[in-house]
Amino acid sequence: MKTRLPGDWDGATLKAFTQGQSNPTYLLQAGACAYVLRARPAGVLHASAHAIDREFRVLEALAGSAVPVPAPRLYCDDAGLIGVAFYVMDYVPGRLLADPALPELSPDDRRAAYASFVTTLAELHSIDPASVGLGDFGRPGQYYERQISRWTRQYRAAETETIRAMEHLLAWLPGNMPGEETVSLVHGDYRFENLLFHPTAPTVSAVLDWELSTLGDPLADLAYAALWHRLPPHAFRGLAGRAAHFPGVPSEAEFVADYCARVGRPPIANWRFYVAFSFFRLAAILQGVRKRALDGNAAGPDALQRGALAGLCAELGWDAAQRG
Repeated sequence: MKTRLPGDWDGATLKAFTQGQSNPTYLLQAGACAYVLRARPAGVLHASAHAIDREFRVLEALAGSAVPVPAPRLYCDDAGLIGVAFYVMDYVPGRLLADPALPELSPDDRRAAYASFVTTLAELHSIDPASVGLGDFGRPGQYYERQISRWTRQYRAAETETIRAMEHLLAWLPGNMPGEETVSLVHGDYRFENLLFHPTAPTVSAVLDWELSTLGDPLADLAYAALWHRLPPHAFRGLAGRAAHFPGVPSEAEFVADYCARVGRPPIANWRFYVAFSFFRLAAILQGVRKRALDGNAAGPDALQRGALAGLCAELGWDAAQRG
């Protein structure tokens, strides 16, 4: 590090962040200079999972754009150095507003925070991938076909028990895919837990965790960001049944309408597919978290509890598929 980055590296310290379930992440303090180191997990991993090289490439591409990201510093694919590949980015001071009800904010600041949340997502989807060097970041078209195939494989590889609702979704989704898709850069895991807000203002300071980013349909990002309106409080602090108690938090319909207005698109047809697909994908991700927890190489201390929510997400997805 001494030859690459400013700082007092003789007295450097490393401290793990406990949030997150995927890639181990650390605060790297070198005197007055603060960085974040993000690494692949140790152990045997799925070939396409934990793609921190893709994360670093996105950070480089979006640096200086309308989408705020930490400044990327260096990437190291030499696993011989610390045992795994890793990258380093600037530390961004800010607040993690993990609860989408935003109980720590006033009603006016909640409205402003959700406006910034939606605006940042709209800005991301408005970027021409080719203009920032990401024209080859994924295959354009057939996004849902490829995603359903990918997450089915990963779910099967991590399967620990039969989830009946997941089996229903696996059968339903391929026959209900939309006929047309728009292609943009998609984050893949856009939610409050992956955003840093300004230390004092209700505005997004940095979008984090780009591991699942690719070229795809922006409506998948939107539907995933809206899932928290349907999740119960015990699952990721879901908003179902309690959003009305926090003035300033939009309803799902208001949230989607705000996004559509910001990107200039008409109301979304077949919304139930996008919701069902997003719950299916989240269930597959959580099943992977559960499997890593059982195998002893999960990144977060609550991995087993979070992984156990795979069944609930599959049930909510199947409910959306049936009822809209």
